[in-house]
Amino acid sequence: MLRGVIICPDKDLGVELQDALAETHRVGIMRVLDHYPTELELTRFLRATGPNVVFLSVEIVKSAVELAARIEAQASGTQVVVFNRAIHPDALLETMRAGIREFLSPPFELQDLRQALERLEQTIERKPPSIESSDAVMAFLPSKAGVGCSTVALNTSMMLAQLPDTRTLLADFDLNCGMIAFMLQIDSQYSITSAVENAHQMDENLWEKLVKSFGQLDVLPAGKLVPGFRIEAIQIRYLLEFVRRNYKAVCLDLSGILEKFSIEILHEANKIFLVCTPEVPSLHLAREKLRFLRSLDLGGRVNILLNRAQRHTLIPLAEVEKLLELPVYMTFPNDYVGVHKALTAGKNVNPASELGIGFRALAESIRSGSRSPQPVKPGFMELLRSHKKPAAEPGGRGVLAS
Repeated sequence: MLRGVIICPDKDLGVELQDALAETHRVGIMRVLDHYPTELELTRFLRATGPNVVFLSVEIVKSAVELAARIEAQASGTQVVVFNRAIHPDALLETMRAGIREFLSPPFELQDLRQALERLEQTIERKPPSIESSDAVMAFLPSKAGVGCSTVALNTSMMLAQLPDTRTLLADFDLNCGMIAFMLQIDSQYSITSAVENAHQMDENLWEKLVKSFGQLDVLPAGKLVPGFRIEAIQIRYLLEFVRRNYKAVCLDLSGILEKFSIEILHEANKIFLVCTPEVPSLHLAREKLRFLRSLDLGGRVNILLNRAQRHTLIPLAEVEKLLELPVYMTFPNDYVGVHKALTAGKNVNPASELGIGFRALAESIRSGSRSPQPVKPGFMELLRSHKKPAAEPGGRGVLAS
């Protein structure tokens, strides 16, 4: 189905067209705007709705033609269909010179609409609309409960938001025990469930009610526990399309349970940060998750983040890399006291601390698009080799993990 918007100062005419389009069952109208938007309004409007086609009334021909040109400049490939109660030959000629080839006028006959939409679908298939959107979508996935994945996701997001021109979103998709709201002391009636329920009709006005802002960082909390709540794949796609258009960086904190919607998120993410600690259970489950991700052809997107890495540890870094058959992308020191202070204050860890500097380095790496090293040759630790396969790990994460 096509995603459409209507821009029409004549409210009655706009409603008439919307009703007629609904009968075709081939286009969903996301928004109806009752005035010609300014350039800034248009930018926000297009990013919020992401339309395939704009139905544009030509009551004021010059304004409409200029608006059509701005639409093409900001969202190349978006189709424009002009309509009015009566289209004067001079107005028709001017819109044709602007490259517009579809014209409608009332009464909007069902057969005419279907033929026009069929032509639009063929054109869009050849040249899909191109609206600027972010390719920095990061999924943070814990190897097991308590490895500090939420702490890493939260602090990395805050560091990203402090970089120039990097409006950032942090969304907590841990529906079982999401901790981001608790860690930031957020009390909101809205949550990720509100967002996915309205994903198909999301706009900038609704979105502002759903998120909590901390400077250039917007946070979408997991909300209260809702047993049995389901998130469908199409809701994930609609929601991520919206946030890609409106943020430079998107961080998604997952539960680690690998629900169906989490797998959909992993497919949509450009990078998957698998967070683990240098301990036998954590590394074992990290290896199991890597095996699963590789079976989905997602192994190439995975980067290993080793949390609570000590200078002197029983399992050296080289052995961790051999076990996982992947280099460690970045390590973070254990700073229990620093994390506890941040949690008590409801903010990020001290940026000047060793841990804070590490989060800043990860944020800068994400923003610059740095690539991770090439995978190391396979190898296995004898210690883990001798362990029997444990039972499946239940969901949930500790709060004070650094």
